Amino acid sequence: MAFCNKCGAEIPEGANVCPACGEPVNKAAAAANAAQNAAQNILNTADTTAEFDPADIEQNKIISLFSYLGILFLIPLLARPDSKYARFHVNQGIIYFIVDLAVTIILAIVSAICTSIAGASLSILDLAAGNLGALGVVTTILGIISFIIAIPLLILMILGIVNAVTGKAKELPIIGKFRILK
Repeated sequence: MAFCNKCGAEIPEGANVCPACGEPVNKAAAAANAAQNAAQNILNTADTTAEFDPADIEQNKIISLFSYLGILFLIPLLARPDSKYARFHVNQGIIYFIVDLAVTIILAIVSAICTSIAGASLSILDLAAGNLGALGVVTTILGIISFIIAIPLLILMILGIVNAVTGKAKELPIIGKFRILK
């Protein structure tokens, strides 16, 4: 959905001019606007905070942050088994943990395969001389890819922690819809 830069009116998809004021549509601005809306929609997830008891939220905000710190999701799960708020965040944390673990395993397998293929062409003399060639390039590329993949995972973890400590029961983007705990 695009809006006119001049008058702010909604511009129908595919229109070349604003129906309200006749201003020509800037295609680049419309594309940027669409990208911005898509990014906002990803972050605009279901907020079910109103379904939780305010006292439960207040008592379990701090312990719920552990839900997003790997296997530490067990702390709120075991320490507050009757807290609906803590269980919500534990569920989000378990889903995050599974996704993070799966990504780590996949990257390790791809790295092992690529490294063995690139390393197969090296002789012991090459390794001793420090001539890593393709192996060095593959290792560098895999490191960059791993870093790029780690950024959204880190953002998900931070969003979860912020939601937990601010008393919000808001789903994580993309992965938050899944339920393991009821």
